[in-house]
Amino acid sequence: MGRLPRLGTGIGWRPEIAGVVEAMPGIDWVEAVAENVCPGQLPDSLRRLRERGVTVVPHGVSLGLGGAERPDEGRLAELAARAEALGAPLVTEHIAFVRAGGERTASPLLEAGHLLPVPRTRDALDVLCENVRIAQDALPVPLAVENIAALFGWPGEEMTEGQFLYELVERTGVRLLIDVANLHTNHVNRGEDPARALGELPVEAIAYVHVAGGFERDGVWHDSHAHPVPRPVLDILADLASRVTPPGVLLERDENFPEDTGELAREVETIRATVRAAGGPAPAGAGDAARAEVAEAGDSVRGRVALAQASLLSALVAGTPAPEGFDRVRLGVQSRALAGKRADVVAKVAPELPRILGPSAYRTAFLAYAARRPMTGGYRRDALDFAEDLLLEQRVARPGPRRELTAWWLERSGPAPLAGRPVARALRAARFALRGSRRTAAYAPGRGARTAQPPRPVHRLT
Repeated sequence: MGRLPRLGTGIGWRPEIAGVVEAMPGIDWVEAVAENVCPGQLPDSLRRLRERGVTVVPHGVSLGLGGAERPDEGRLAELAARAEALGAPLVTEHIAFVRAGGERTASPLLEAGHLLPVPRTRDALDVLCENVRIAQDALPVPLAVENIAALFGWPGEEMTEGQFLYELVERTGVRLLIDVANLHTNHVNRGEDPARALGELPVEAIAYVHVAGGFERDGVWHDSHAHPVPRPVLDILADLASRVTPPGVLLERDENFPEDTGELAREVETIRATVRAAGGPAPAGAGDAARAEVAEAGDSVRGRVALAQASLLSALVAGTPAPEGFDRVRLGVQSRALAGKRADVVAKVAPELPRILGPSAYRTAFLAYAARRPMTGGYRRDALDFAEDLLLEQRVARPGPRRELTAWWLERSGPAPLAGRPVARALRAARFALRGSRRTAAYAPGRGARTAQPPRPVHRLT
């Protein structure tokens, strides 16, 4: 399988700080969210970094390798195309599920819009191992998978995180992306000992390490990626680096970027110094382990995992009762966090919506919408469905914003823009009006309420 590349010290590339990253001294490599990169139109900043010899690694967030279904072939092909376009030495994803339900469970397919933890059970491990093997076979470069942070744990778990990851590596030969901030999150939220987790890990399989900040509120640690890296996270990094010198270490920062552009550079230098001071042994032979044969996870195993994940996700995003054995308070915290993240991301994907409605009115309206309508097709689809819901249910009273919102929805709801196509615009407006009348009829007294089906998804962004 070859040796792991030596990456060095890097930072997560985000469009908001592209110029800062380019000007930052001593950056060996960057990581870019794979779904936000178009292979045929790489951002100029990433092109310039590559021309300077800076390695770019695509970091996926939407495969859902821990989900009950096999990885989507289209998503795998897109991730492979991004790796080739960036000339990446490896790609990374998460040990998580991001959607559940569907045909296997005879229930609606729901999207979390977030990375959710898989249970550390034999069933979940069997499914994960087969999904990882499928992904490895479809990708042109090695795959590394990341441990995630969680606000809650599954009842009836059969392994610790370290044991779960060790067996995953032993059975698949996959690399690990260890997020030390997530180990700290699980320490605060779930009482798990990060030192024990590190002691159980196959550290020679580590591809690189994530470091990030967060905050604590009411005894719950939120892995925000929007705050400076705290001392406890650096201490876990030092512990890891005393056991093995990681091939790469990267600072993650996704929002709330500091006005002082030197602050991020100082954090990167602190991370570099922490690893250097720990002085662990080199990862001799890393990545050379052979992959074992992975048996197919049978339909009964995938079915059990599917039902468990669908039940949990439905409780988090659709208001159904919490499954037995879960901490209902923690699930409530997670549910509110998911709704808040959903509102924030939709506002970024469609910034016109908070501008048209007003920031406060937008958030209030969106959270009310989210409580009624689980996400089923990614954030771009969510923005369109939210706007449609506001218009069809006549939730926008002022004529000016209503006209502007209608024009926005009509412009974006089809497979191609409507600008300069008055006939197409008129036809779609008529169809929109007809849809509204049908929805009204569907809820008319004595007819029996039914759930309106959303339009066929056009855009996807998880």
